[in-house]
Amino acid sequence: MSKNYNFPVEGMTCAACVARVEKTVKKIPGLKNVAVNYATEKLSFEAEDENINIDDIKNVVSDAGYELTIESADINESNEKTDTDHSDFYLKLKSDFIIALVFTLPVFVISMLMDFDFFKSIWTINQDYTNKILMLLTTPVVFISGKRFYKIFWKNLKVFSAEMNSLIAIGSGAAYGYSLVSTLFPEIISSSGQTPHVYFETAAVIITLILFGRLLENRAKLKTGSSIKKLLELRPKSATVLKGGKEYVVEFSELRTGHTVIIKPGSIIPADGTISEGYSTIDESMITGESIPVEKKIGDKVIGGTINKTGSFNFEITEIGDNSVLGQIIKLVEEAQASKAPIQKLADKVASVFVPIVILIAVITFVAWYFLADANPFATALINFVGVLIIACPCALGLATPTAIMVGTGLGASNGILFKKGESLERMQKINTILLDKTGTITKGEPSVTDIYKNEVDENYLLKIIGSVENKSEHPIANAVVNYIRDKEIQFEKLDHFESITGFGLKAVISGDDILVGSPNLMNEYNIDISFFENELNKLSDEGKTIIFASINNKVKGLIAVEDPIKSDSRGAVNLLKAIGFKVVMVTGDNEKTAASIAKRVDIDNYIAEVLPEAKADAVANYQNENQLVAMVGDGINDSPALAKADIGIAIGTGTDVAIETADVILVHGSLMDVVKSFNLSKKILNAIKQNLFWAFIYNIIGIPLAALGILNPMFAALAMSFSSVSVVANSLRLKRAKI
Repeated sequence: MSKNYNFPVEGMTCAACVARVEKTVKKIPGLKNVAVNYATEKLSFEAEDENINIDDIKNVVSDAGYELTIESADINESNEKTDTDHSDFYLKLKSDFIIALVFTLPVFVISMLMDFDFFKSIWTINQDYTNKILMLLTTPVVFISGKRFYKIFWKNLKVFSAEMNSLIAIGSGAAYGYSLVSTLFPEIISSSGQTPHVYFETAAVIITLILFGRLLENRAKLKTGSSIKKLLELRPKSATVLKGGKEYVVEFSELRTGHTVIIKPGSIIPADGTISEGYSTIDESMITGESIPVEKKIGDKVIGGTINKTGSFNFEITEIGDNSVLGQIIKLVEEAQASKAPIQKLADKVASVFVPIVILIAVITFVAWYFLADANPFATALINFVGVLIIACPCALGLATPTAIMVGTGLGASNGILFKKGESLERMQKINTILLDKTGTITKGEPSVTDIYKNEVDENYLLKIIGSVENKSEHPIANAVVNYIRDKEIQFEKLDHFESITGFGLKAVISGDDILVGSPNLMNEYNIDISFFENELNKLSDEGKTIIFASINNKVKGLIAVEDPIKSDSRGAVNLLKAIGFKVVMVTGDNEKTAASIAKRVDIDNYIAEVLPEAKADAVANYQNENQLVAMVGDGINDSPALAKADIGIAIGTGTDVAIETADVILVHGSLMDVVKSFNLSKKILNAIKQNLFWAFIYNIIGIPLAALGILNPMFAALAMSFSSVSVVANSLRLKRAKI
């Protein structure tokens, strides 16, 4: 049995690192769907054997120059640890930057002002001693703050690999090394006919600016993952458990299924369960989107992460961790953020060959300038060589797609829209036909009484008779009628006789009276005249409602109309989908008349009626055969084949687990308007990805030639390179404020 894994990876700094880790892990037998997400800094894969040795994978990753963290496989603990690791990494990065900044500022000031007369009158130290001072100030920057670059470069060099750290290490190392020789052994440079120059400021500024860029980048990346953190914050840190009649406060991690938890007013419910004692109202808006608190009594289910409002109650835990509703939502968001959209393949391919090509261009630049420069050819060639290395930045390429997906899917989760995979985002923009299931999707999926008509009888007595008979039936419509009558606090009569007539209705005797409750066909079967309600019958039939007649001693006394109410926002959602350009089709098992009525009321032009559950997938296939790209929206078990068959399956989250498992997109709130939002959000995410990739590519296309031509100073190259990554992350973060 295969198993999915998701582990943090330390040491990745660009898209080339991602490509290297992926390539290394893919070589391990028994692993598939290997993917590395640069934005989340995590490796995900599927192991065909669940007993696979993770330590072997860790060692392989370590040999490649990176570290795999495998302490926890629990998604909640893993996310908390990742947050801690990111914070620790950020603090270390900040410390290195501060050290670099303190030493770089005087190096930069002295180097830049040395050619000005006013500064020479202040700075009376000769050039030789000045160079030695610059050397002493630059050395801590290179070997303390810049150690991270050289350490990874050395690991890569041992396996004949290169990535962004290699470019930085070679570039800054070349500038520092040449300056070191010029300072300590100037005769070596002079003997070759060159004038000794030092470029300590270049080495120091490059390292400082790149650290500054990474500091900003990591700070921004922490914000992109805030959606998971907010979901985790829905859980309480502790809970009160009842054991042996005594109360104990335990940590969240100690909770187990079967525990009885005490919930007081204002408390956050820690896990999914069933109320065993008490009564209350619960705010479930953070999970279901329903703003009105829901009343809960003994036997009702509660959801972890929701907030108790007024009463107190005890409940027994049934699900916790990844198996709970909140845990599943977190897992879905995590998996979506770890996945890759097809559009990222281009960036991955470029990143895999990017660094070797850049090094080749840098070498060509050095050789060309060495032979073409008029004065100080070696120094000129060196500076331009360093400029090419530093300006080249695959970091932006690596961040372009995952940061947009992270922020976008996080925004979706906060709005009750869960994408399972990144590829779904891209595929949604190609959809042109949407098939909507009726029951539970367009309608509420809960039949209710809408109309009551009576003939020479008291309404309460009519309802008492109908309720007494229907109470013996297990049909969903009968349940709707019984619940409606019970809500009016009408007491039922005892039946002297009861008989179910399949396909027609019910027959009973109450206090000696013969009672019939059922369809118009039942009345016709017993030759009961229903012409008194002819107008009502025609009107209600045209509206697609189910009609239940009641007769007492062969005389019709009344009727009740039942329908599955249309959701309040269904018509508006359908019109918005049509305005976007989708062909909207309703698929239902209802008869032609009912289907036509529902379709008309929600403004759907196309519908397919009397469709058997197994035929819904055929309906999807028929449109696909017409070269249509189809999205299917449904909520029931019978929708699962169609959801799987469709190009995009969208499950209403209030539906069954099977439908949710099969779908590509899950709408937690169960609103059809969220279908519109999901398409709008996917478009915004895809646009952000395209914008990011455009700027990442155009930056390198323009920057590398400028550096090769000697137009771009290495220090400005370092500044530009740092801000290229920051700009990509910042563009992705704009999605947090997007309106969908």
